[in-house]
Amino acid sequence: MKVLNFGSLNLDHVYAVDHIVQPGETIPSTAYELFAGGKGANQSVALARAGATVCHGGMIGNEGTWLRDKMDDEGIEVGNVVVADSPGGHAIIQVDASGQNSIVLFGGANQQISDEHVANALSTCSPGDVLLLQNEINKTAELIGAGRAAGLTVCFNPAPMTPAVQEFPLELVDILIVNEHEGAALAQAADVPDIAPALRQRWPDTRIVLTLGEKGVHFLDADTELHVAAYAVDAVDTTAAGDTFIGYFLAGTLEGLPVKQALQLACKAAALSVTKPGAMDSIPLRGAVETFVG
Repeated sequence: MKVLNFGSLNLDHVYAVDHIVQPGETIPSTAYELFAGGKGANQSVALARAGATVCHGGMIGNEGTWLRDKMDDEGIEVGNVVVADSPGGHAIIQVDASGQNSIVLFGGANQQISDEHVANALSTCSPGDVLLLQNEINKTAELIGAGRAAGLTVCFNPAPMTPAVQEFPLELVDILIVNEHEGAALAQAADVPDIAPALRQRWPDTRIVLTLGEKGVHFLDADTELHVAAYAVDAVDTTAAGDTFIGYFLAGTLEGLPVKQALQLACKAAALSVTKPGAMDSIPLRGAVETFVG
């Protein structure tokens, strides 16, 4: 089985700051770096580094073709990554002294996916393959429906969370991976203990994975409810923690690992990712994750 990850490809402009800028405030940046990123691209790299077979679908601007080449070097199939005649997606990221971040996104070419592009990418899949989606491209709702119709296991990470997600056919999603903010919005529940049960009640056929940062992760499906603790590390940059978790969790699941082991693997990988700066470049290799004690 393989994963078709139809998602964003961004260039990440990262600025080191003493604190996240407030409205009306101008502050200096102490450092600047350019990284490969986008939730879609990051999750594809995490899948590949975890050992999964992954194909990426998406669009990128002419200024970002090096990102497609970088993904190809990671062993990701990039035949469905199309170069647009318009600016590509990018992110402006502030990272403060504690490693916390604030992100502004410009969708660019990520918002120009066509029906033909979707059909071409899905035609490369077989029933039982996994379709992974985020919320940084257009056609996400259509992809959910088309993926389910093609017999794929649909995994959706509604990041960034927008009001439009409430109108997506989420009853067709097999695995829903959300953080506390996304889960609370979808569940309409303010208290963390209520989020996963509320999501499960709304979509009873969906496996719920609720990530809680340093508080770990909660999993709920028809047969299993469990919590896995996070690993304590000194955070430098949390930008890719969620994307790393998703890639490693899906890779572990596809390998046939029990749910708890797949979650532990993903938590280890996410912990390692926050100890380095950047997004894609911070995603650890499988060997480092396997030897990490925590």
